[in-house]
Amino acid sequence: MIKYQGTYEEMVSVENLLAAWQEFLPGKRAKRDVAAFGANLLDNVIELHEDLATGHYRHGGYAHFRVADPKPRDIHKASIRDRLLHHAIHRQLYPFFDRMFIADSFSCRVGKGTHAALDRFRRMAWKESRNGSRTCWALKCDVRKFFASVDHAILRRILTEYVLDKKIAGLLEEVIESFEVAPGKGLPLGNLTSQLFANVYLNELDQFVKHFLKAKRYIRYADDFVVFSYDRQFLNTVLSSIRVFLRDRLALEFHPDKIFIKTIASGVDFLGWVHCPDYRTLRTATKRRMFRRINESPAAETPASYLGMLSHGDAFKISQDVRNAAWLAGDRQ
Repeated sequence: MIKYQGTYEEMVSVENLLAAWQEFLPGKRAKRDVAAFGANLLDNVIELHEDLATGHYRHGGYAHFRVADPKPRDIHKASIRDRLLHHAIHRQLYPFFDRMFIADSFSCRVGKGTHAALDRFRRMAWKESRNGSRTCWALKCDVRKFFASVDHAILRRILTEYVLDKKIAGLLEEVIESFEVAPGKGLPLGNLTSQLFANVYLNELDQFVKHFLKAKRYIRYADDFVVFSYDRQFLNTVLSSIRVFLRDRLALEFHPDKIFIKTIASGVDFLGWVHCPDYRTLRTATKRRMFRRINESPAAETPASYLGMLSHGDAFKISQDVRNAAWLAGDRQ
């Protein structure tokens, strides 16, 4: 197993903290707390560096708010000082861990994302069906309340298998233990480090599915994943094995209402689209939410963002409907 070779001193250095600030800043300059921190940037960075270097750093609390994304989600936002540290940690650890991840993990990774995942999904299904000449089955699963269920002790164990520097391990523990939804459980959705920790945690599953179960065609985006096969019985076996692995190794479980094995020909729901052999169309719930938001916020940016999303599927008629809905909504203003 390859080990992380970076040092604690590099991670908490003034240079790394300042570089992290430049990465953190875009799109946030106008926010009051960001502007206040930036007004005395060097003093604040040096103070943070000294607290980290002397072992006096303690992670602060979180501000809580809810968003509809599309379902209600609890977001926990750390202070600017703590978020700057999250960026400093991420910019040091992400390049190392990203090399450990499988190619078909697409969430929160440079050069990946939803559009790449959608295209990869299509190519996998096409290859497994041998260009549509045989039935292709898909096992689709969703981890139940993933971020709230992450076990701190398990996450720390996984991280320390790669990170040998005890000071870095201690700093990661400070960040991990700064939040919980139940004793020793949970990651905050608002932390940049949570995205990295989530991928490190579920990389255990990825490696198990690819190298132990020998599933050739497997794709994951966040806590949603799909396994393709022409053999339905193989997928039944995979499902049973993953269920046990998640429970025993990661203290996770499936969402009971989001597990199915079905053919691609019958349509498979993944990342807001229903995928069929020769096309993909927008999920009905996604479509309804899209038109509701256009009606509520007819500014040009809203329909434009949806038209960009629709360009990645077979959605000519829906795109026309979006333009008409935006025009009508704007006319009522």
